[in-house]
Amino acid sequence: MDRFLVGSEYAGQLTDADLGLLASVAAAGTGAAVDASSLRSDPVTLLRLLEDPGAFRAVLGGRGEAVPASPFLVFALSVQRAAAELASAGHVPERTGPRQRVPLFDAPALRDFLAAPARRLFLAELLASFTRVASGRYRARVGGRMRTRRFSELDPVRLAGLLEAVPRAERPGVYRRLGDVTLFLTGVFPDYSTAHALGPVNAARLLRAADLPASQQDRLAGPPGIEFWEHLGARWYRAARDLAPVATARLTVVGEVADRFRQARRVLNHITDQYLFPSGNPWFAQPGS
Repeated sequence: MDRFLVGSEYAGQLTDADLGLLASVAAAGTGAAVDASSLRSDPVTLLRLLEDPGAFRAVLGGRGEAVPASPFLVFALSVQRAAAELASAGHVPERTGPRQRVPLFDAPALRDFLAAPARRLFLAELLASFTRVASGRYRARVGGRMRTRRFSELDPVRLAGLLEAVPRAERPGVYRRLGDVTLFLTGVFPDYSTAHALGPVNAARLLRAADLPASQQDRLAGPPGIEFWEHLGARWYRAARDLAPVATARLTVVGEVADRFRQARRVLNHITDQYLFPSGNPWFAQPGS
């Protein structure tokens, strides 16, 4: 996806208030008034404003109060800020356990992932998509009888159960969301995704849902760690791309994220630590604070 198409995707998801904020950033930088409504029809300028460090400062500048920006704009600016910071970083901390970090000198790989505007858009959309989580019930045949099962987009095991119940044409969408929830949990809540390990039965269910060869299932057997989730997330994204009836530019990006799943996860770890849950962040304050 080129910059014009990526900017058009942003234009379709930002609110009028978001565009007003970005117009104010443009006015502050040039001294000339900018018509906010014109930004929807000028996607290249819109993308440039999102990449402007002034936009991040205007929304998440640490003034102690939240400004009227949509969650999508907040996440988009956080991803852009990460790209700017990692451009000069020598190393990035890697989580080795709850509240434990070690430096990994893989910043060049993360910079390469974020170099594509379409992949930055992908991460912003992923984060925004989990501000509201779908859940519900469905009917499935179990042991020859129809039974009611529950699913939640934040529960990979229950979500994977949908693969056995939906028509074949709908499976690419389920695989895509399985990839999303895996990347979201390992990127934003990695300590939870590893500390609350799956039992062997549920782990086996996920391995079967990913249609892994027996040799790979054996290699991933044991208490699920980050490698387990990275492998499944990448495989689910590839299934979503390969099984879709029509290849699109967005599916091409899904395939790129599948091939770079670890880099995507590490970028989200950085965004979470630096912008989403730091002390004093008015957007994501801890409960009761």
